[in-house]
Amino acid sequence: MAKQPLIPSLGKKIRLADYDPSYTGNYDSEDQVQEQLSKDVEKLTDLQETLYAEGKQSLLVVLQAIDAGGKDGTIGHVFRGLNPQGVLVTSFKQPTAEEAGHDFLWRVHKAVPAHGYIGVFNRSHYEDVLIVRVHDLVPKKVWKTRYDTINQFEEMLSNSGTKILKFFLYISKEEQKRRFEARLQDPKKHWKFAPGDLKERELWDEYIEAFEDMLTKCNTDYAPWHIVPANKKWYRNLVITRAIVNALEEMKPTFPPEEPGLDQIVIPD
Repeated sequence: MAKQPLIPSLGKKIRLADYDPSYTGNYDSEDQVQEQLSKDVEKLTDLQETLYAEGKQSLLVVLQAIDAGGKDGTIGHVFRGLNPQGVLVTSFKQPTAEEAGHDFLWRVHKAVPAHGYIGVFNRSHYEDVLIVRVHDLVPKKVWKTRYDTINQFEEMLSNSGTKILKFFLYISKEEQKRRFEARLQDPKKHWKFAPGDLKERELWDEYIEAFEDMLTKCNTDYAPWHIVPANKKWYRNLVITRAIVNALEEMKPTFPPEEPGLDQIVIPD
């Protein structure tokens, strides 16, 4: 199994069996990552402020996972220190009648962050090659063409000033069972569990196959996938926060130039 989280090589067939969802790098416990995570959250806060002030580029973070993979938890932990004015979170559920009456990217494009903003997709346009495929909601000849359409869409966003980071939160089937059981045992989490989750769990192998094709066919230099070992939530948070900080640093946002003569202004009493 792979010894580290990574961006898969372009053009390489992805086999999730080659990855260890319990991998935690050089760390053995959550306590060991707290200092680094705190520093990264502080950096992320500063970088977001600069990105917002600059208003010339944007960042889109895409989160995909199987049920109980940790998308909600990731959003709550990674983005907790940011100014909510500059972060837009969109959850993609079953399309409405209006959305279903358009092409599958129509509702997605509307949610892409404007320049200056960070956008977070909780599920995304990839549902149209995942659940749609597993449940035969459209013919195979339809969803097969969507990989290329998605790549073209993401390339267009990239060329328009939106940097794209895509994270697949990889948990094991055993970890999913533990998380489902935890939801059943905690009354405050009952709302997160539905009997339909067990029917979806029966389709585990079909989803894994669909995820592997998603990771293989839509892994590009302008919108790479990150396979994140996510059995340990603390390690997941560390990996994703660090990746976002690195991406924003590469974007090099800068504050706009100040108005001339500010040093001469005196605020009246």
